Amino acid sequence: MREKAVALYYAVRDGFRYDPYQLDLTPYGMKASRVLDTGHGWCVTKAVLLAAACRALSIPARVGFADVRNHLSTARLRETMKTDIFYWHGYTSIRLDGGWVKATPAFNIELCERFGLLPLEFDGREDSIYHPLDRAGNRHMEYLSMRGEFDDVPLASMVTTFRQHYSQMSRLEESNFDDDVRSEVASDR
Repeated sequence: MREKAVALYYAVRDGFRYDPYQLDLTPYGMKASRVLDTGHGWCVTKAVLLAAACRALSIPARVGFADVRNHLSTARLRETMKTDIFYWHGYTSIRLDGGWVKATPAFNIELCERFGLLPLEFDGREDSIYHPLDRAGNRHMEYLSMRGEFDDVPLASMVTTFRQHYSQMSRLEESNFDDDVRSEVASDR
């Protein structure tokens, strides 16, 4: 089972583009099928897809959440969110060999290469959660608190938190995450 879970992790991580600008906080927007339909997702929906794929192969899985401080997001995302704290960051918890391991399939390999991030590897034995530093030693991700692991997305709680902290998020839908990443990486060189 471990080999299958690892293969699914890489298929979700790299087969679907990370895009935090396209948030759909509806029941349909949280479905694995939406990621399949669109070819992209953000940390929560990519975690949902990985959990669903594992379950389809009879591998127990659930969706986990944490609040993180992200030191390396785009300028537009930071400006819109008005914070560097990402509430309800999603990961997948997978039961393998009698224990639960965390797998974070959010950032596809191309995004990691562009931003100079260390890609998250997953071996099915150890947790795969964000690195505190990027390739150059700059601060990247800081876990602030764990919210727990659930069989399904606690959407009502997530929406309440997002409304409290991210009142401007709908403005991102008019922007293109990949374009912002390209322009910021180009300007750093």
